[in-house]
Amino acid sequence: MSDAAALKAHQPSEKEIRLVIAASSAGTIFEWYDFFIYGTLAALIGAAFFPSDNETLQLLLVWAGFAVGFGFRPLGAILFGFLGDRLGRKYTFLVTVTLMGIATAGVGFIPSAATIGIAAPIIVILLRILQGLALGGEYGGAAIYVAEHAPPEKRGFYTSFIQASVVGGFVLSIVVVLACRALIPAEDFAEWGWRIPFLLSIILLFISLWMRLKLSESPVFKAMKEAGETAKNPFVESFTYPGNKKRIFVTLFGVTGILTTIWYTAFFSGLSFLRGPMRLDPGMVEIIMLVAGGASMVFYILVGKWSDTVGRKKPIVVGAILSLLLLFPVFWGIGALANPGLQQSAVDSPITVAGESCQYDPFAEAQETRCGRVLQDLTSLGVSYNIAPAKTLTGDQFAVSIGKERADFNEAYPWDDGAARKAELQSMLETAGYDFSVQNPPMINILGIIALLLVLGVLSALTYGSVAALLSEMFPPKIRYSSMSIPYHIGAGYLGGFLPLIAGYIIASTGDPYSGLWYTWVVVAFGLVIAWWGLPSGPPTDFDEHA
Repeated sequence: MSDAAALKAHQPSEKEIRLVIAASSAGTIFEWYDFFIYGTLAALIGAAFFPSDNETLQLLLVWAGFAVGFGFRPLGAILFGFLGDRLGRKYTFLVTVTLMGIATAGVGFIPSAATIGIAAPIIVILLRILQGLALGGEYGGAAIYVAEHAPPEKRGFYTSFIQASVVGGFVLSIVVVLACRALIPAEDFAEWGWRIPFLLSIILLFISLWMRLKLSESPVFKAMKEAGETAKNPFVESFTYPGNKKRIFVTLFGVTGILTTIWYTAFFSGLSFLRGPMRLDPGMVEIIMLVAGGASMVFYILVGKWSDTVGRKKPIVVGAILSLLLLFPVFWGIGALANPGLQQSAVDSPITVAGESCQYDPFAEAQETRCGRVLQDLTSLGVSYNIAPAKTLTGDQFAVSIGKERADFNEAYPWDDGAARKAELQSMLETAGYDFSVQNPPMINILGIIALLLVLGVLSALTYGSVAALLSEMFPPKIRYSSMSIPYHIGAGYLGGFLPLIAGYIIASTGDPYSGLWYTWVVVAFGLVIAWWGLPSGPPTDFDEHA
């Protein structure tokens, strides 16, 4: 039975549709809040559960834990996709939101590594795995549930609220953190107050369950069940249904690869960039991201509605092309506005490191060579550097030039004391004109940063706003939950979820705070080719009309 026929047989009222959109969107906000609160509090989580003398390693371990959750999303998509296609949409995403809420609250109860040692990060990773499993079932369930209630001419508009809700989860995480920072003294927040946002997920869980329990099963699934047309093995049929392998490939690389890397670059890379190398006041960064993220939510809805007229392909292709053109210029502009002194210092007093053994391993607890330790400290300070040919330097010999002056690294230098070593290098750089104070740029600069972040938000909206409708339309109803969830969460889990880790590693290895953007650029460029080739053109068509 087609979706149009199913909707006609089980036509939901306007009141029911409003409840469907509200409950699905609220649940999505709460569930993504649970996931993003980990990234929003990355620095404090690193200190509590992944302590290390190598600050870069500490942050990379946090992002590795973040990536682990994403890595298990495809398994969650397989499990909950199977349940969603066999048992129904409603009850499946009731389970996913419950699992997410419990796993997130659990992080707030874990003692720190200083108290229980290695058990602390292990438990964090296990809870991240549960979160990843839950999230693997959530997006597909919410998106399909709304799509299967929506009339064809409003499907993009109605489902766009799900995409906007993902941003809403990020915004809510920042709101809660800001509120906690305002109410709890800074030292107390760093010691124990950061746990409160995690514990609040219990309240959000009950609200979400209360709303979702009011919902009925989707009309399309009801019709399939009544007609005996549900899939016997949705996972197997997803790969054997005619034409589905191509659809899955296009979904993975031509849709998800584009949207997920742009999304995480816009919000997480933007957050890390301002907090880290640009040295903006953390509270100011959170306010900036809150304003930019909140304002960008409107564009997801506008793009979703636009796609009901022009089709789903055009916004994605336009967004991908603009992302390739604007990604680096936007971040250069943000850097120039956030910390112009740092960029000017890099021009006036560039740092050049030369040596035969000048290698830096971001994942090493301690660097083997003295030059490696210098590179570690430069990376930790967020200062870019260039590696020059060794020339006459051999063995462990190395040279560091700050501008035209050669830095003095003699035997008296505190090589084995990480904190003292970093402080000594910082002092040298400050003498050369580098400013490491917390930055509070003027209001005009802040507004400029928000505007540029909003550009990234618009790029994300173009590539994401119509996706729930598109993916629902690409796959047959009886295997829709599995068929769209599996490639979506492989792409989001690996191409997007590993972005902070991969980009952070690239930056740490090169010393260039902008170099991590190349990962996004390459993934989007490849995805654009696939999208241009594989996505259906023209106005949207109903669920069962694709070949």
